[in-house]
Amino acid sequence: MRVLVVEDHEELAETVAAGLRREGMAVDLAFDGPNALERAQVNGYDVVVLDRDLPGVHGDQVCRTLAGGGSRARVLMLTASGTVADRVSGLGLGADDYLPKPFAFTELVARIRALARRAQPALPPVLVRGELRLDPARRTVTRAGCQLPLSPKEFAVLELLMAAQGGVVSAEELLERAWDEAADPFSQTVKVTVSRLRRKLGEPPLIETVERAGYRL
Repeated sequence: MRVLVVEDHEELAETVAAGLRREGMAVDLAFDGPNALERAQVNGYDVVVLDRDLPGVHGDQVCRTLAGGGSRARVLMLTASGTVADRVSGLGLGADDYLPKPFAFTELVARIRALARRAQPALPPVLVRGELRLDPARRTVTRAGCQLPLSPKEFAVLELLMAAQGGVVSAEELLERAWDEAADPFSQTVKVTVSRLRRKLGEPPLIETVERAGYRL
């Protein structure tokens, strides 16, 4: 999934981003309100983790803008203000969830994953297609009962293909959803990752290349 972490404390933002990337998420960072709004307009995020007290444009206004602008991104407000009144206020601004600081990182990951499921058509907690089984929560993939050792990007690509339920997913969408903004759109990154994934999935082949359209499972 694609996540934007908006936090003016740069060390905390980098720490959170590093942890989320280890969980297989594509993460971009913004350290103030204007930068957050700019990134949200350009990129299709599943979840925005939003600090409330931001410079430039306050987090409350960022939340209002995202909620009122038709963004499909779900907003998790992350702030040191953890009273009931603060939580009610944050949710009233359009936030989808609210997590006070300090927080347990495992809870943050669980809440992000729950919100991401709500950002798209409802999917089962475990994706199954034939003998292929992918468990996003446990980060495991098996084929015919045998576990497959996938890299985080291979896992992300396979999850997107399985979530499409037989539909075609373009290389552009895979790049946007599984990589962060540092990825070079003119590189062969997606093609190379799909090729490695094909080999690891084994025979018979499961991923079909649809000419000038993308990939289908």
